[in-house]
Amino acid sequence: MRNLVVAEHDGTHLRSASLSCLTFAKMVASVTNSDVAWLVLGHGVEDVAAEAANYVPVIAVDSPALAHPLAEPFSQVIAYVARARRIDVLSAATSTFAKDILPRAAALLGGTMASDVVRHELVDGQLQCDCPQYAGAVTATLRLTGSPQIATVRASAYPAAQAMDSQAHAVEQLQVVPAMLTARAQYEGLKSKQKSRPDVTEARVVVSGGRALKNSQDFERLVGQLADVLGGAAGCSRALVDAGITPNELQVGQTGKIVAPELYVALGISGAVQHLAGMKNSRTIVAVNSDPEAPIFEVADYGLVGDVYTVVPELIEKLQYHAACATG
Repeated sequence: MRNLVVAEHDGTHLRSASLSCLTFAKMVASVTNSDVAWLVLGHGVEDVAAEAANYVPVIAVDSPALAHPLAEPFSQVIAYVARARRIDVLSAATSTFAKDILPRAAALLGGTMASDVVRHELVDGQLQCDCPQYAGAVTATLRLTGSPQIATVRASAYPAAQAMDSQAHAVEQLQVVPAMLTARAQYEGLKSKQKSRPDVTEARVVVSGGRALKNSQDFERLVGQLADVLGGAAGCSRALVDAGITPNELQVGQTGKIVAPELYVALGISGAVQHLAGMKNSRTIVAVNSDPEAPIFEVADYGLVGDVYTVVPELIEKLQYHAACATG
């Protein structure tokens, strides 16, 4: 059983979510005594391919037409490589990147697909996967029949793979015909604010704010500053995005980003099921809310009933004091 992992990267480094997907692929390979390889797509991806080679062999397709992740050329290349190498299991991390590209590749391949996998096992040589549905209210167990078997894997469900200590694996540069890279869509540009904080999907600590925050200035002063003190990322609930207080790239939840940091701090978040679906797998959850009956307290490891406008400034002050003492 040949396993291929589609690598997600920023042009320089692999995304940590892809390393979790690699763990999934390696677990499948260990049971079936088979091989695992990366598929690195893009333009000018030499550094990414070199980093990926520290884990497993790499197939790299480098072309100016792949400089931006448009679904049409990316899916066509993925399908071509999967067919040419007779791939049995094709996987990628659950992300907006994979949600856009992998289903299209699956349709081209005629394979069977499971999305947002949180657990798997091999049954009679076929993948059987657990996939959360309805904001995590139920878990569907799916068995993939046919070939290839395709999956997107939730990063929080699998630990990140570790690089090998010995010599790096080979990087194969694969050429594809230009016709395969044509696309009817055209990349126009990217609108994104410069961020000094890590992305919520990759941070060890995530501090999120909810409906209790009244404006963007308060969000930055409370949520942002606490995240900076803890060396983490700032996130939010959908209520703040809908109110125009925060950009949707910060949203954590069923319709936002799925996170599983070591520490998740929920400030003024009630704990609607849609939000819990995006963060309930966090290792430690701390909640501050003025409502003692808020559902967030049912999943929190530590909870404090209080007004975030009073509690958070005091918490920031104490953390800054202890940090100053620690540095002398």
